Amino acid sequence: MANFTILTVCSGNICRSPMAEQLLRSGLNAYPGVTVSSAGTVGLVGEPMDQRALSLAASFGVTDAADHVARELNEQQIRDADVVFAMSREHRRAIVQLHPRASRYTFTIREFARIAAEITDADLTDAALLSRDDVAGRFAAAIEAAASLRGVVTPLLNADDDDVVDPYRRLDDVYTLSGQQLVPAVEGALALFERAAAAV
Repeated sequence: MANFTILTVCSGNICRSPMAEQLLRSGLNAYPGVTVSSAGTVGLVGEPMDQRALSLAASFGVTDAADHVARELNEQQIRDADVVFAMSREHRRAIVQLHPRASRYTFTIREFARIAAEITDADLTDAALLSRDDVAGRFAAAIEAAASLRGVVTPLLNADDDDVVDPYRRLDDVYTLSGQQLVPAVEGALALFERAAAAV
């Protein structure tokens, strides 16, 4: 059975990307062969999750955040991923600089959710043709569908709306805002994966 690998990326790998990692892992735990991990472009290697981010994650039902250990992004992690979810456009640029071929399968998480909302059942025809057991293939078809619609879906008036705000060392309100931006985006990504898995 083929595996499907998701990588989430932020700056320090102690706030946004581990929270996205854990929410995605929780949402996809029913699907065999799916792996989710995270890294940071300037990863605070070996550090645990930021305490306020940890509390925020717990408020959204994350139960394993205390086990997180930060790591720094490298090219091999990007090569190994089937999709990379960056927390901001800045991170997406850093990812593509490390591995240019990743431009096709790297999105900011909010960008991906925005595109996912526009994907029709017809766009998932390639997924529907695959065996129900081929979760990796179906998920890969969903990523390909999203990639094909990048630039086709109506662009945002404010490009900043494709980013999840960095809360690190900022006020509690910014942590709350970061969660309010991140969680619906993760839910949008999960909804597309679920549709791809169920497509007929």
